[in-house]
Amino acid sequence: MLYLVALLSHCLPLAMGQYDICKSWVTTDDGPSWEFYACQPKAMRMKDYVTVRVDPAGITCGDPPERFCTHENPYLCSDECDASNPDLAHPPKLMFDSEDEGLATYWQSVTWRRYPEPLLANITLSWNKSIELTDDIVITFEYGRPTIMMLEKSLDNGRTWHPYQYYADDCMEAFSMPARRVRDLSTTSANRVLCTEEYSRWAGSKKEKTVRFEVRDRFAIFAGPDLKNMDNLYTRLESAKGLKDFFTVTDLRMRLLRPALGGTYVQRENLYKYFYAVSNIEVTGRCKCNLHANLCTFKEGSLQCECEHNTTGQDCGKCKKNFRSRSWRAGSYLPLPNGSPNACAAAGSAFGNCECYGHSNRCSYIDFLNVVTCVSCKHNTRGQHCQHCRLGFYRNSSAELDDENVCIECNCNQIGSMHDRCNETGYCECKEGATGPKCDDCLPNYYWRQGCFPNVCDDELLLCQNGGTCYQNQRCICPVGFKGVLCQQSRCEADKKDCDGASSVRGSLGAVLLWVLALQLCGWGDL
Repeated sequence: MLYLVALLSHCLPLAMGQYDICKSWVTTDDGPSWEFYACQPKAMRMKDYVTVRVDPAGITCGDPPERFCTHENPYLCSDECDASNPDLAHPPKLMFDSEDEGLATYWQSVTWRRYPEPLLANITLSWNKSIELTDDIVITFEYGRPTIMMLEKSLDNGRTWHPYQYYADDCMEAFSMPARRVRDLSTTSANRVLCTEEYSRWAGSKKEKTVRFEVRDRFAIFAGPDLKNMDNLYTRLESAKGLKDFFTVTDLRMRLLRPALGGTYVQRENLYKYFYAVSNIEVTGRCKCNLHANLCTFKEGSLQCECEHNTTGQDCGKCKKNFRSRSWRAGSYLPLPNGSPNACAAAGSAFGNCECYGHSNRCSYIDFLNVVTCVSCKHNTRGQHCQHCRLGFYRNSSAELDDENVCIECNCNQIGSMHDRCNETGYCECKEGATGPKCDDCLPNYYWRQGCFPNVCDDELLLCQNGGTCYQNQRCICPVGFKGVLCQQSRCEADKKDCDGASSVRGSLGAVLLWVLALQLCGWGDL
């Protein structure tokens, strides 16, 4: 029965499709263990997780309100954009909303009222995460597609930008590049940046609204027109230099450089019909997890790979600390059909399943207990998996279990504490009268003298009063103005006129000094 379960588990990746799962539990001659496979998340609508920014400031219409007209009715300028009116506003978020009952909602720029100054707008999409494109990028424009625009990409969260594709009604005039089509590219030029005129010329039809970045056509160069030969595509993604990175982005930026002109030259007498309006942007892709995860979830405001293969990080881009016996490597689509997981492994793990959290590189099998245990735990750790701290150390709550600084020395005061051990929060067990995390301080009414002793001066263990100081646990040294064995009496009496005079103060100080001198002469020690 176990063999059947193992066989089904092994065949499961094929039944579910390529690279759908990361591992399965199989039984071998050496016992049950995990078998790893290259894996990746499913493709999804990436616009559901995007952050959008439109610039420059003031490029969105409506502040102040303004009217505009269309190419179909260029002199019927009755439409209005007003940011203060929800029914007339066109903010950037409308590029990503759902359009019910066929009613188009869209972002719109200001009109070209400052002609001949260029009307320029940037639309930046950010994911704060590497994603891999799996289908065409489709941008839907209302009221005409731009006659000149660029699509740019970033691989480092917008720090640097690179051209992705140029669009123009005349590529030579706009970008000094000949016009080319993606479907005419070869296997050696599939990741070439080109200029296309397919999406910029005025067609005079309301149906001509979309601008595409043709991902599928580039895939088809390797996988065929119907994308049926995906094995060849996966092979090329591994072997062709730069091809995999070509379809990887963290950010996209559309640079709108000249609006639709309606198939004519710019008519300066009516500039209200020139503007940009985008109703929808579709981006389909998957989280880039370096073939080390088949799930990607949105949490803490960003997409995160659910890493497998003992990897970690937002893109599963490094090994866990206790699995760094060799350098990290991305998974590979090859060999087909399951690829190579290139899983991270624990250092010196002869038994495979024994984790020592990076504090030991040797394991030992205890026969009569039938357990595997870590040997010679380092970094002041102990336990079967080096998961506990040695006596005299406690757990660093701000460090992970595989951190070299996971255990902190207790540093208990040898005189004030019962022993050198502390609890899980680092507090030592103190002797009577001592206090503090390390037992190096005294409680009230105790004083430090190579340990904490009660601040008393007679056999009845009474305390010095009124700020008096106990001398060698025998006598109270009283402050000015007080007297008595325990400094409990005031020197000032009601019928004394010089109670608070200078002579009284000098007399009190002289009495104290004489008393100290007498103690020294009698051999009672130095103050």
